[in-house]
Amino acid sequence: MATETNAEGGSALTFHPMDQFIVKPLFGDGAVHWYTPTNVTLWLAISVLCVILLLVMGTRQRQVVPSRSQSIAELAYGFIYEMVEDVTGKDGVKYFPYIMTIFMFIVFANFVGLIPMAFTTTSHIAVTAVLAMGVFLAVTVIGFVKNGAGFLSLFWISSAPLALRPVLALIEVISYFVRPISHSIRLAGNMMAGHAVIKVFAAFAAVLAISPFSILAITAMYALEVLVSFIQAYVFTILTCVYLKDALHPHH
Repeated sequence: MATETNAEGGSALTFHPMDQFIVKPLFGDGAVHWYTPTNVTLWLAISVLCVILLLVMGTRQRQVVPSRSQSIAELAYGFIYEMVEDVTGKDGVKYFPYIMTIFMFIVFANFVGLIPMAFTTTSHIAVTAVLAMGVFLAVTVIGFVKNGAGFLSLFWISSAPLALRPVLALIEVISYFVRPISHSIRLAGNMMAGHAVIKVFAAFAAVLAISPFSILAITAMYALEVLVSFIQAYVFTILTCVYLKDALHPHH
C-alpha cells in the first residue's frame, strides 16, 4: 500500500490489488516479447519442478511403508485414476497420464501462487486458455478418430421431438465451441478474484484502527483460497473427464 497527495493537499491511502498480476521481465525493465523470461516463466518453471519432485523424485525409492512424499503421490494417483475411470469408463483409462498431468500442474500452480510474493500463473487467461484449448483439441480429435462421422451424433439429440432437433443441434454446437472459453475463464477468474480480495484486505492492515479485523479477514480468505486452489484444479480436471466421455461415447 502507498500514499499519495490528494487535491486538497492531504494524503490518501492508495493500493492497486491488480498490480500483482502484471507480467514483468525477470531482468531489466524493457518490453516483454515472446522470448523474454518473465515472472510468469519463473513461476511456471517452479510449478513444473514441484510436480517432478513429488511424482519422480518423491517416488524414486518406493517402499512398502511409504514416505510422506510417496504417500501424497500415491494418494493423488489413486484419486485421479478413480475419477477418470468413474467418469469416462474403462475406455478413458488410457488417457489417464494426460489428465493426471493437467491436475498436478494446476494444483501446484495454484498452491505455489499462495506463497507470499509469488506469481499465480493460473490467474492469467493466457495460461488457462492454453490448457483449455489443449483439452478441446484433444477430445475433438479423439472423438473423430474413435467414432468417425458418428462423433457428430453428439450434437443430434435423437430423443427430442423431430421438430426441435435442428434447434437443439445448433445450441449443442455453440455450447461445444464455448467449452474452451468457459473452461479457461472459470479457473483464471476464481484465482484472480481471491488473490485480489486478499490484497485489498492486506492494504487495510496498515490502518491501525482496523488492523486486527483486516488480519482476521486475510487469514479467513487465505484459508478459503487454499480450498479454492484444490477445488478449481478438481473442477478443471473433472470437466476434462466429462468432455473426454462425450468424445468416447457421443451418442445421446
